Amino acid sequence: MEPGPRSQRAEQGGVFFASFRGYRVSWLGSDLLAGVLLAAIAIPTQIATAHLAGMPPATGLYASVAGALAFAVFGRNRFLSVGADSTIAPIFAATIAGVAVVGSQSYVALVGVMTLLVGAMLLAAGLLRAQWISDLLSIPVTVGFLAGIAVQIVISQVPALLGISVAPTAAIDRIGAIVRALPHVNLTALGLGVLVLAIVAGAKAIDARVPGALIALLLAASAVAFFHLQNRVALVGALHPTAPVFHVPIAPIARTDVERIIRLAVVVAVVCIVQTVTTLRIYRSETGIVDTSRDLAATGAGSLAAAFFGGFAVDASPPRTALVQRTGARSQGAGVVGAICTILLLLFGAALTAYVPETALAAVLIYIGAQIFRLGDIRHIARESRLEIVLVAIAILLVVLLPIDLGMTLSILLSLFYGLYVMLRPPCVELVHVPDTTIWWPPSKGEKGEHERGVVVFSPAAPLYFMNVRYIVERMNELVLEAPQAVRLLVVEGSGVIDIDYTGAHIFKSALRALLDRGITVALARLSDERAMTAAVRSGLIALIGERHVFKSADEAVTGLLPPQPR
Repeated sequence: MEPGPRSQRAEQGGVFFASFRGYRVSWLGSDLLAGVLLAAIAIPTQIATAHLAGMPPATGLYASVAGALAFAVFGRNRFLSVGADSTIAPIFAATIAGVAVVGSQSYVALVGVMTLLVGAMLLAAGLLRAQWISDLLSIPVTVGFLAGIAVQIVISQVPALLGISVAPTAAIDRIGAIVRALPHVNLTALGLGVLVLAIVAGAKAIDARVPGALIALLLAASAVAFFHLQNRVALVGALHPTAPVFHVPIAPIARTDVERIIRLAVVVAVVCIVQTVTTLRIYRSETGIVDTSRDLAATGAGSLAAAFFGGFAVDASPPRTALVQRTGARSQGAGVVGAICTILLLLFGAALTAYVPETALAAVLIYIGAQIFRLGDIRHIARESRLEIVLVAIAILLVVLLPIDLGMTLSILLSLFYGLYVMLRPPCVELVHVPDTTIWWPPSKGEKGEHERGVVVFSPAAPLYFMNVRYIVERMNELVLEAPQAVRLLVVEGSGVIDIDYTGAHIFKSALRALLDRGITVALARLSDERAMTAAVRSGLIALIGERHVFKSADEAVTGLLPPQPR
């Protein structure tokens, strides 16, 4: 049942706190439970994400709080969980590390500038209703570059898991350095890391609502304290949070690096748009309305807030959003409760991370990387499309072998090129008559079709645009030339033609005029799209073939223009 106007207004709400419209006291228990579970799941991963981003651990929590509260104020979706995300952290970390020393004030400031740019881009995309940007990336390319990011995450965290020191170089070089350092593996660190990895994976297998990462980190910290392992493994240390102060991130950027930072911000913003819009489409609020522009803008507001208060870019988290929905949250109150729990940790529990070993955070990130590497999706793509599995492989290689920002940029361009190629080379087939029916259909294996002598029924499955019309005309002429008998009638079956531009009409008319000059009758059938028909009339295409040669079906055209012939 479609939601009525009243339910739509209730769902859309006003400018602020739209997800709380119509809130009932009976919902409070569900939101409290969901918020506490969200915090238990999110806090360890936010700290780990900050570690992955090369930022102080507390900044991951700042970003989480900023994203959650901003989305609660401006967002509409009841379930979406916004915060620091491991998908985008390695993208900007690797790039900014090439401009400033990781952990330095300059590095933190540059991350703030990049976050400010990303937030502004997401806000603009939402306000301008440009969520269609997410549709520019095909699923195979998206799966591929996410898999590449997963590989980068795992490679970057394996040294910490093994308790060895490896320079932060390119992925291939780092693999070689890891292999050379294997004789120096810290078995204590490795044991703790494997234990954490097993607990996190086991908890997920039991129930996604079990805070496996939190349990594992607490156990690892307890083991360090109880067995006095402080001198045997590297530790995260206490958070040392400072009171967040509103400030506009400013950092000196060399002219040679300005373009790189802007390009990085664009790449991160595109990834945020894709992940946020995809998550919104999957986890809808109960009315089923999917207008992602407002929530995309709210996510941008979260990144802006994170930039102003010392965090880094945020976006939607599919796993945490799924958790919020499954635990019965009724509003963004769950996100607010999660943010309050995080603030309480920063105020009163910052010392709790003092004994957490770095190998434990590495294990959590490796598990996250394994989740980002969507092996099931890759298998599905491989079964259904041989061409598109190649796109997956290319995207993985680009992100792994090249600097990650360049690899991501080329992956996005790969998706656009593939889409353009499909537009430039659309399916163009000859239809055959289905026996004992009035249907003309593309020939397929196992089905018999009849050819009308001297007739070609040509079906282009694309609009006639400047970019593809020459290819369509070439395919049409090939079918006419390769016909077993001299062609008397060409029927253009236009059900797939949804538009015709000026260039398309001009070139297509020239091709039809050449056929008419050869004595071939030309007809147009099933041009049902109103916009395409208007363009065909305005351009003179209909006048060229004659209004009496326009039909509602291919069969009408064949039977109406040619006397019956033995099939």
